[in-house]
Amino acid sequence: MADQSGETAAAFRTGQRVHAAGDPRRTGTIRYIGPISGHDGEWVGVDWDADSGGKHDGTVNGTRYFSARTGSSGSFVRAKALSAGISFLDAVYKRYRGESTQEEEDEMYVFSTSQRRVSVELVGKNKVEEKLKKFEELLSISVSFMGVSSVDPLCQISTLLPKLKELDLSGNLLSNWQDIASLCEALPSLQMLDLTSNLMEHEVTEYPSLRNIHLLVLNNCGVTWDVVEKLKVSVPLVAELHLMANELKMIEPTAGPFVQGFNSLRLLNLEANNIDSWDEILKLSYLRSLEELHLNKNKLKTIYYPSSDASCVPFENLQCLLLGRNDINDVASVDSLNSFPSLVDVRLSENPVADPAKGGVPRFVLIARLSKVKILNGSEISPRERRESEIRYIRLIMAKMQLNNLEEIQRAHPRFVELKALHGIEDEKLQAGGSGPQTLASTLINLTLKCVGPSMGEKQPLTKKLPPSVTVAKLKALCESFFKLKDIKLRLFLEDKGSPLPLPLDDDMATLMELGLGTEATIIIDEEN
Repeated sequence: MADQSGETAAAFRTGQRVHAAGDPRRTGTIRYIGPISGHDGEWVGVDWDADSGGKHDGTVNGTRYFSARTGSSGSFVRAKALSAGISFLDAVYKRYRGESTQEEEDEMYVFSTSQRRVSVELVGKNKVEEKLKKFEELLSISVSFMGVSSVDPLCQISTLLPKLKELDLSGNLLSNWQDIASLCEALPSLQMLDLTSNLMEHEVTEYPSLRNIHLLVLNNCGVTWDVVEKLKVSVPLVAELHLMANELKMIEPTAGPFVQGFNSLRLLNLEANNIDSWDEILKLSYLRSLEELHLNKNKLKTIYYPSSDASCVPFENLQCLLLGRNDINDVASVDSLNSFPSLVDVRLSENPVADPAKGGVPRFVLIARLSKVKILNGSEISPRERRESEIRYIRLIMAKMQLNNLEEIQRAHPRFVELKALHGIEDEKLQAGGSGPQTLASTLINLTLKCVGPSMGEKQPLTKKLPPSVTVAKLKALCESFFKLKDIKLRLFLEDKGSPLPLPLDDDMATLMELGLGTEATIIIDEEN
């Protein structure tokens, strides 16, 4: 099937997926074919996939011809400006058998010492090209963003690619599930299929089998949960299912309150959707093989672990839960993660609760509150970091709360008593190594002080031992004296292990103990503004 650009309007139909002629990456859906008042001839109204890919919302001079998704995703073009795409086989031949174009060859150069272009040739290029042309040996191919719109002839596909295991079809014009099923049947070895940014149809009563697929990517395909429910019978072996950026808000099981089936599903990726209620996520709690659940970039505000009877444990095998860039703002949600029986890998970054600048808590507090987590925000928690974080956390609680109200402390800090016992800390004493009990108020803190302000000049770091009762204001005065920093208004930061940015120390009245500093800490000395 040749590239169908330069066609007349009669060659297209409403609802058809197309791309701009000569630009397979600019894709859209035809929403109108016909005349436009005040303009000659027939026009094709396209709703482009890119939100700002057009000029209007389908309205021209006050007359609405179609409704675009956004106010600037629609436009009218002549039929010759569109392409209906090419076949899968044509795309394979074009990408893997085509010779380099003159334009590509012209781009392969370096500059000589006299700034003249010198053509270069890739070593081994011919061998690589010859290997790629042996289609029957290929295990993985990509025909992404090539305008693929059909899969015929299937018999030739089966003969050409008998060993193919991985196929990337992202950014094409496919929309029919029957085409996808036929392609999978023609490729019996296929295990990984990426359909990202193909706008798949919704109104399908039955999905043919994709029985050999282990990894299925449906990111930005416009799929609803109803489509997902129908798919689960079609993909009995799927172990990874990626559903990013589909504007999913609700998870609606077809039978009962919980999602059933997907017996092989190990990883479910729901990132960049519109889920704002944890109750929706709880509908996934009995997927028995689920080990990884990716929920970054949603709108979740709170999380909790559901009650259950002993015979059926929610999220029994869940080991990894990614919750970055949501709206979680309470430590009770953090504490609830301790109830997940197998959870060891958590991401909470870019949530208010994990951002001290937004009233959240620093990394050491998160580590101390999460008893079983081994990886936090992508960074492994070493035994030393855990111990230091937990001791620092206890110091912080003991400095800020009335220790005689144990019930209130336990309610606000569920691990407080447990951690005191674990680290040998009594109400006013800390067991430090083999040196015996020490009074917290008299335990000196080893501070490394580093100057970074542009007006401070080059100054070597200093190490000082200071009592935990020193306030931030007093520390600023000491730094002025230590480094002879006259007429410079200082701003201090705590260098926190595992955090991308240092923690600002803006409360002048807070003591080092109240800040939860351990026996060692690094203070960054900068200047205001």
